[in-house]
Amino acid sequence: MLTLYDHPLSPYAQKVKIALREKGQAFQAVAPGGLGAGGAQGDFLAANPRAEVPALVDGEVAIFDSTIILEYIEDRWPTPPLLPASPAERARVRMLEEVMDTHFEAINWGLSEIYWFHRAEGDLAQALIATAAEQTAGFFAWLESQLANRPWFNGESFGWGDLAVVAYLNGSVGHGNPPAEGSRLSDWLTRANARPSVAETTKEAGAAAAASAMPNVAELVKQGLFKREYRDHRLEWMIKSGGAQVVIDGLARDNIRFSPTFG
Repeated sequence: MLTLYDHPLSPYAQKVKIALREKGQAFQAVAPGGLGAGGAQGDFLAANPRAEVPALVDGEVAIFDSTIILEYIEDRWPTPPLLPASPAERARVRMLEEVMDTHFEAINWGLSEIYWFHRAEGDLAQALIATAAEQTAGFFAWLESQLANRPWFNGESFGWGDLAVVAYLNGSVGHGNPPAEGSRLSDWLTRANARPSVAETTKEAGAAAAASAMPNVAELVKQGLFKREYRDHRLEWMIKSGGAQVVIDGLARDNIRFSPTFG
């Protein structure tokens, strides 16, 4: 049995779970202790010294970083294939994942900082929310161009390109920024969410959100029980989008940690 160190709300972990389910590979999802509080240890830390989810353990093999894990899954279980056949299409799909992981994710993260962690309020919060909505719309237009006339981002069938997008778009919907009704992107999202691999993963995320302490997490941060982690692309987004003061205030107040990596 594969072990996947996971948090159901992590879009990086969701990518991996969707891939494993598309491959028909059973796994045990483990939520490691210490996430968000700086207390990760034990087998999880041995599997990933960055103390981030996801991390996959396959017997004696341990892999971290969601993209590297996806590559391992594709190599380890090549059928059914998740990558397109041609080198050009494979490169397109990988670039799509890179944009979603390092640019689009930061927008949703920034909105979480406001809605869940209350890192900005009043006029600053409203300005950041408006900026995020504008940026999201811009990426939606780009995604429409990437989808073009394909039924799936991956091409003729669901695959790597689709699982690299769906969790992030579901996050946008949750933040009140859905694709325009009737658009190709909206139609794609409906079809992607209907796939069993995606539906099960999304259901787990919803259950985790309902059962978690997210409504109280802003207070946990103030008490030092939950630490904010500013990864490089997230820090860049906050500063470029007008939230530099959020970072400055947090350095003194909320135990912000900086990490140069992402999952």
